[in-house]
Amino acid sequence: MKFGTKTLHGYNMLAPDTGASSISICQASTFHQKDINNLQKYIYSRFGNPTREALEEAIASLEEGKYGVAFASGVAAISAVLLMFSKGDHIVMCKDVYGGTFQLVSETLPRFGIEVTFVDETNLEEWESAIQPNTKAFYIETPSNPTLKITDIQGVVEIAKRHNILTAIDNTFMTPQYQKPLTLGVDIVIQSATKFLNGHSDVILGAVIVNDETLFERLHKQQVMLGGLPGIEECWLVMRGLKTMAIRMEKSTNSALKIAQLLEKHPKINKVYYPGLESHQGYEIHKKQATSGGAVLSFDLGNAENVKKFADALKYPIIAVSLGGVESILSYPIKMSHASVPEEERLKQGITEGLVRLSVGIEDTDDLINDIQNALNNI
Repeated sequence: MKFGTKTLHGYNMLAPDTGASSISICQASTFHQKDINNLQKYIYSRFGNPTREALEEAIASLEEGKYGVAFASGVAAISAVLLMFSKGDHIVMCKDVYGGTFQLVSETLPRFGIEVTFVDETNLEEWESAIQPNTKAFYIETPSNPTLKITDIQGVVEIAKRHNILTAIDNTFMTPQYQKPLTLGVDIVIQSATKFLNGHSDVILGAVIVNDETLFERLHKQQVMLGGLPGIEECWLVMRGLKTMAIRMEKSTNSALKIAQLLEKHPKINKVYYPGLESHQGYEIHKKQATSGGAVLSFDLGNAENVKKFADALKYPIIAVSLGGVESILSYPIKMSHASVPEEERLKQGITEGLVRLSVGIEDTDDLINDIQNALNNI
């Protein structure tokens, strides 16, 4: 079954009780028990809800996983993974990481006695040399946000397995459509379903996908104990979004490549970051582990003044936090996704005051290109 078909038929998309063409919204907090001594499968919606479970099954199927666990947001999913570890444990993490993840590991994990070492994700030797006797996990984000640096997934997994270390990856940018980390040996996959899985900028939701039953039980326990659950309506909306993901992503990624190629040659652009370009650092590794450059690119306009002129002149992309919607979204990392990262650290990652990130939507490609060209003429 190819991926486009799998988004519709790779899981149970029909309501089991009625045969309805979409899973029913089970809007209930609690469930009547017919026998007080023998409780049913569903007791209380924090412990389990059929609508949420249907979404978890769907996302797991698309990621080639056995188990899915849904959370109230992508950050809640990341938190659930990282809070599986305990005082005295050590985690090795890619240096270029989402700002919310950086803030979590910099401000919260130290209070729990969990140590984190950041490494250059492009250098396998750094992953190996960062290992300590108490290292429990490697955390990967590839392509990274927002400069789209590439980590050799299989290379990191091989190191981890030699040392009995868990691997976790944020696969939000590529989605299971273009990158399948579990098939490459990764233990834990994280998705911000807010983004491409839902695709309509109207839901906040996260998910974690695994193949190992013990890991699933630990994550499910985190879900129940911490209570960071998605609403039932949000679960239903993501399931609706999944059905069109394949065609949305195909349109967006095709446009993103053409825009990246245009910007790469434009004299007013200092640098373009897009793993679908042969000039991109890590292009060959990315090509080996993913089937597309994705729908997100970043480019440097030189300074804040140029960014302001460019953004003010755009007609179609909205200026906003987030990515992955049907509409194109232009973000300004130093003010948005990475505002919590200290300036010194941002600059080390190449996140300058001239850097913008573009999530390409499903608008007509020529309209987007003309809009971008016109905006660049204002600089």
